[in-house]
Amino acid sequence: MRTASLLRLAAATLACALSCAPSGAAPPGESGGTPPSSRSWARSDELLRSHLWEQVRALPRGERPTVGVVLSAGAVRGLAHVGVLQVLQDAGFPIDAVAGTSMGAVIGALYSAGLDMERLRSLPERLTFRAGSDYTTFRLIRLFLADSPLSTEKFEGFITQEIGEKRFEELRTPFACVSMDLRTGEKIIFREGPVAPAVRASSNLPGLFKPVLYRHRYLVDGGVVDYIPIDAVQLLGADWVLASVTEGDFSRSMPTNMASTLSQIFDIRGALLSRQQRRQAQVLIEPDVGQVDFRDVTRAYEVIEKGMQATTERLPAAEESLILATLPGLMKRWSPKP
Repeated sequence: MRTASLLRLAAATLACALSCAPSGAAPPGESGGTPPSSRSWARSDELLRSHLWEQVRALPRGERPTVGVVLSAGAVRGLAHVGVLQVLQDAGFPIDAVAGTSMGAVIGALYSAGLDMERLRSLPERLTFRAGSDYTTFRLIRLFLADSPLSTEKFEGFITQEIGEKRFEELRTPFACVSMDLRTGEKIIFREGPVAPAVRASSNLPGLFKPVLYRHRYLVDGGVVDYIPIDAVQLLGADWVLASVTEGDFSRSMPTNMASTLSQIFDIRGALLSRQQRRQAQVLIEPDVGQVDFRDVTRAYEVIEKGMQATTERLPAAEESLILATLPGLMKRWSPKP
């Protein structure tokens, strides 16, 4: 199926080039002569795709689709997004806008603020539940006995420490994140104002952590209403979307405590929400992290590696999809000047 798909890409591109190129000029990827035999199709197809991909990369925004990258919720599983971004960046894949929910909001904010990949890969060394919240044995006992959720105030300080007191308007890459108003159920999309409190609200698991009071709203984790925030990145102008999805495999585990029970409910809700959202993305990347517990930071680097593996496997399909979406822009470049 992969070869057939590439052959269709080659045929479509050559047809466009032949119809648009000046008289007597050979289109990109064709030099005339005897048509290649069936044995050489695969090699010719790969060369053509590589050539077209370099042209797509060279196009300025406006002459190709605006590329949005969406990072799902997923707690520790969401660290796979670091691996996804690493492979995309190494491949020179254009990223014009980013949106995220929960851990996706954390990774998306740090990336959009301009943190280099080395710093992002070392994130597990600095990001733990204890570093970002009052997630300690004493606090958990208080949660059970006094029905008092834990605070994530320290987590906001962590984000500020990483990126400074940046506002959305100051980020290197346009970014949005999602939260939910606990009183109304309304989805809140942050695209302006200070970044740190918005990210804190987007990653604030309800039931375990206190709602974040922000502009007269009580906000909790955005994954409750928008697990894969494709609509948020579209508001930033994206018309071609790659989504990294790190759902948990709740069908194979039984919660053993309150925290894992809340997480599993959250995963089930996210899976239901994501069914429709998946259809809105041009390309899906799904790292194999479903069995990783949402708190298990000991597997953080394994999770990042899973993200890299999944993206490496899907990269050719992503490039092909963006090439096809960019053909109208390429055709304009190949058209003869009046």
